[in-house]
Amino acid sequence: MPLYIHERKDWPSFRWDAEALAPTLAEAYRMLGLLLGKMQVIGFDLRTEANLDTLTVNVLRSSEIEGEILDPSQVRSSLARRLGLDKAGAPLVDRHVDGVVEMHLDATEQCRAKLDAERLFAWHSALFPSGRSGMLKVLTGQWRNDSTGLMQVASGPMGREKVHFQAPAADRLKKEMATFLKWVNKKDGPDPMIKAGLAHLWFVTIHPFEDGNGRIARAIADLLLARADGSPQRYYSMSAQIRAERGKYYDLLQRTQQGTMDVTGWLAWFLACLCRALVASETMLASVLNKHRFWQNHAQTLFNSRQLKVLNKLFHNFQGSLTSTKYAKIARTSQDTASRDIADLIAKKVLRKGKGGGRNTHYVLAS
Repeated sequence: MPLYIHERKDWPSFRWDAEALAPTLAEAYRMLGLLLGKMQVIGFDLRTEANLDTLTVNVLRSSEIEGEILDPSQVRSSLARRLGLDKAGAPLVDRHVDGVVEMHLDATEQCRAKLDAERLFAWHSALFPSGRSGMLKVLTGQWRNDSTGLMQVASGPMGREKVHFQAPAADRLKKEMATFLKWVNKKDGPDPMIKAGLAHLWFVTIHPFEDGNGRIARAIADLLLARADGSPQRYYSMSAQIRAERGKYYDLLQRTQQGTMDVTGWLAWFLACLCRALVASETMLASVLNKHRFWQNHAQTLFNSRQLKVLNKLFHNFQGSLTSTKYAKIARTSQDTASRDIADLIAKKVLRKGKGGGRNTHYVLAS
């Protein structure tokens, strides 16, 4: 009996229960329609800001799923530059971060372009610009060759690893990927959202590269979802939701890859995850609107450069509570100057003290 679906005689003839998936698929389209409708009425600048926020989160969380932590400020700076937004004084960006950003933007902004081997090779090279993944050398811009053994996904200490999955042998890759890419580029076929879920599973099962397969699989899914909603701008993040459900994600991938060609269970989870991602987008959109209202309310308020830097930080990936010590660190100033700046912001009704005092003294936005 085959251990993995790619060993089955009917591979890759995926099948699923369309009737069972219909309610979740309809709900995903309903929620997507509501989201896109809201975005159409909030104005170009806010849509651009929401797109930037969403892409930033998507890049960060897709890498986090694989255990890679990127610098949020560098990711945002790289995206802003490529989107043509003015980010004077933005931090210098590592070429690895630039490469990850380039892949994600190419997948969504060029979602209608043909997906072929050369494009995937370019994505892969962008993920590993130094030709290394950590300390390990990676064969970039080409399919893996299994020179060090069969591609296995395993966990556990060396010598006692638990193999979760074994990918097709390297000598199958050219044919496997030709079949996959032909299917991706076909105009007809399953519903676009279903197709995104199938493509994600199919690509990560082939596992054609030495490293980066999960990130590229999610980029391919984003490409197909961008085709589904007809917009290269992103207002929700599947990768952020998958990151939140990482345990379930890996468990379901493993069970599906060791099951039959009936992938209804995987697609049911993928569509439900998409719905949850759309719900989560409401929080992101609310943040963008709150930021817009804040700057409207304080359009006539005078701020120094340190205060502007800290206030902008509060709206983007700020961790924990704002204290005078954190203020001084962000603004790169002395504790005394930080305290004066904070007192000035309180007087201008921009900040107020949060609950708690003494060592727990912190500050929150007043409006």
